[in-house]
Amino acid sequence: MNKRLLNTEIQKFINDNLNSDVSSLLLKGINFKNISPKEIIEQIESKKRSQKKLPTWFKTSKIYYPNKLNIEQTSSELTAEYKSKLISGHSIIDLTGGFGVDCFYFSKQINEVTHCEINTELSKVVAFNYESLNVTNIKCINKSGIDTLKQINTQFDWIYIDPSRRDDAKKKVFLLSDCTPKVKTFQGLFLKYAKHVMIKTSPLLDIKATKNDLKHVKALHIVAVNNDVKELLWVLERNYTSQLTIKTINLSRSIPQIFDFNFNDEPTAEAKYSLPLSYLYEPNSAVLKAGAFNSVSNAFNIAKLHKHSHIYTSDSLIEFPGRRFKIENVIPFNKKAFAKEKISKANVTTRHFPLSVGDIRKKLKIKDGGLHYLFFTTNINDEKIILICSKI
Repeated sequence: MNKRLLNTEIQKFINDNLNSDVSSLLLKGINFKNISPKEIIEQIESKKRSQKKLPTWFKTSKIYYPNKLNIEQTSSELTAEYKSKLISGHSIIDLTGGFGVDCFYFSKQINEVTHCEINTELSKVVAFNYESLNVTNIKCINKSGIDTLKQINTQFDWIYIDPSRRDDAKKKVFLLSDCTPKVKTFQGLFLKYAKHVMIKTSPLLDIKATKNDLKHVKALHIVAVNNDVKELLWVLERNYTSQLTIKTINLSRSIPQIFDFNFNDEPTAEAKYSLPLSYLYEPNSAVLKAGAFNSVSNAFNIAKLHKHSHIYTSDSLIEFPGRRFKIENVIPFNKKAFAKEKISKANVTTRHFPLSVGDIRKKLKIKDGGLHYLFFTTNINDEKIILICSKI
């Protein structure tokens, strides 16, 4: 950790060049005493990536940034704040602390926070930044989280773990069995030292398979940001044996969209079906990831257009965890019928339809954008249709 990078002159250079092309900067030459151009470029790239993801760090002076991979792998402030609201008690230990964003938000909810990070350089950086952020209730330990847990032999209210999704060759992995540390192997150890355990996993994981790999799972939080699923948060509770609750949330610029259901209820729930009515509903990505297709129909008393379409309709407009549309017209899928609508520009979505969006645009000569929203789908009579909609 080269603290010379925090000198006023160098910090000004970094801030002045956040939007500069780093290759051009290197060609021009970066000449500061006792500091390599590589170190400065690393600070520029990492700080730039933090501008939207980590605004608190970005706006705070004397923040030292790790390499951009660490910034890429860390939680955003938005998701870290959400996680912090799920915990309570006196103490929590983060076994895979990383850049420390989650611990920063945990420290706002819990008195004693322990941050474990096996990378010596990163551990030093995090401890230094906590001082700059005026955080005093986080203890940084430069050791393996698993080893630390065994050595201190202390009970915590919570254990948090975000297994590394990089293999020895630094390639991305996402299966729980490929991540480090091996959560499936150590979950008994976790529940020995804490009543509650929160495990962050890749949004690509299969929910049913992962549930079978874990024990005593009380809840799964599926967290999306602006309709993009970012995290699966598995909450384990010591000796818990009841139903798994799935909690979906889409954090957006407006009010967060929330929908919860019981995992065991979905297979036996019976959805309603209908031809298109007055309004159309498209679930957000968190609900779709949860596979709550029948539960959504029951909870909101709305009908599916087809068993495999996962879009819904109703006569009356309702609040819904996803996008809402007014159905202006319903036409059969053919060139002649579509030509009569005189639509040359539209937003196109397919649901249970044989053609891709690209093929549809080419076939019907539709440019992207505009105020029209076209859904190409199949109805309950297995007819290919086009729903011409306006967004609400």
